[in-house]
Amino acid sequence: MIYVALVHYPVLNRQSEVITSAVTNLDIHDISRIAATYDLSAYYVITPISDQQELVSKLISHWIDGNSPNMDRKRALSLVRICSSIQDACSQIREETGLSPQVVATSAKLRDRSIGWQELRNDLWRNGLPSDDMSPLLLLFGTASGLADEVFDMATGTLEPVEPHREYNHLSVRSAVAITLDRLLGTMS
Repeated sequence: MIYVALVHYPVLNRQSEVITSAVTNLDIHDISRIAATYDLSAYYVITPISDQQELVSKLISHWIDGNSPNMDRKRALSLVRICSSIQDACSQIREETGLSPQVVATSAKLRDRSIGWQELRNDLWRNGLPSDDMSPLLLLFGTASGLADEVFDMATGTLEPVEPHREYNHLSVRSAVAITLDRLLGTMS
């Protein structure tokens, strides 16, 4: 059981101040499609702002409950769940699975308690294809200029950056989610 969350609070702005970022339509659509592609259990959109939660609900409802013939989009968007906080997402996962999730944060910078790509991939694949008998994993991705320090403090660890030694390392979050899930769950030839 693997979950992904796009965190809009607490995240940092360019001045390293803690803010709440705005939810974007592209992130909802694209990350839900990535989540469906890699057979994730759910994709959490985390924002404490009720207007933003309502916006996400309306968007999802349009595609799932509307008359859209696009079944692939419906399937992908059916994975989206809306939460006010990371703790709420963890509670929902615990309620659903009976187990507390391992929470792994992501960052464009090397951080303490770093988890290597191969190490996490090996943990996920130790019994063959990731299955329902493993402990749940919640991968956290930040919006704006990344997750606030308090998120790293509550996480089990932080996944190594996609490209830790590049001068420029500021991927769109949609790209980072796709690369991360492919490195962890993609089939290797």
